[in-house]
Amino acid sequence: MKIAIISDSHDNLPNIYKAIEYLGKQNIEHMIHCGDVCAPAVLREFGEKFKGEIHVCFGNVDGDQKKDREIAAGLSNITIHGDQGEVELDGLKLGFIHYPDKAREMAQDSGEENFDFVFYGHDHKAWEEKVGQTTLLNPGTLAGLFAKPTFAILDTENKTAEMIMVEKLWAKEK
Repeated sequence: MKIAIISDSHDNLPNIYKAIEYLGKQNIEHMIHCGDVCAPAVLREFGEKFKGEIHVCFGNVDGDQKKDREIAAGLSNITIHGDQGEVELDGLKLGFIHYPDKAREMAQDSGEENFDFVFYGHDHKAWEEKVGQTTLLNPGTLAGLFAKPTFAILDTENKTAEMIMVEKLWAKEK
C-alpha cells in the first residue's frame, strides 16, 4: 500500500490539484495531512477531489476548526483528528501532528507500542530521520512557501518514503 503524506498546503490550489491528480494516477487511496490546510473551502476541495480516505490534524493557521469539522462531517472520506492523530494502516502504526517538537516527543515517547512513523510539518522543510525505532518524517510544504513544494509517498511494503517534487509534476505536462 502507498500513502500520501502532505503538510502545509496553505490554500495553494494549483499545487493541491496537481498532487491529487498524481495520487489518482498512482492509485493511492490514503492521505495524511499534517496541518495548515488553511481555508475550510480548501479542505472541501481535498475531500471532493481525492477519492480516498483522508486523515487530517490541525496546524497553526487552520483557524476555523468548527467549519472544518462541519465540512468533514459532510464528506465521508475525511477524518479530523484534532491537534494530533494516530492510525494503523497496512499493519503500520502511524502518528501525525503539525509541530516538529511535538512529533519528536511522539516518536520518543511511544513506549512499548512504538509508532513505525510519525509525520509532521510546520517548518516547511522536507526531512527524515530515525528516532529510536520510529521514522520521523516531514513531507515539506505542498504550497511551496519558503521551500520548494514537496510531499511524500510512504510505501508500507518496504517501509520507505519517497519525496515528490511538485515542480517535476508540472514539468511533465510541458
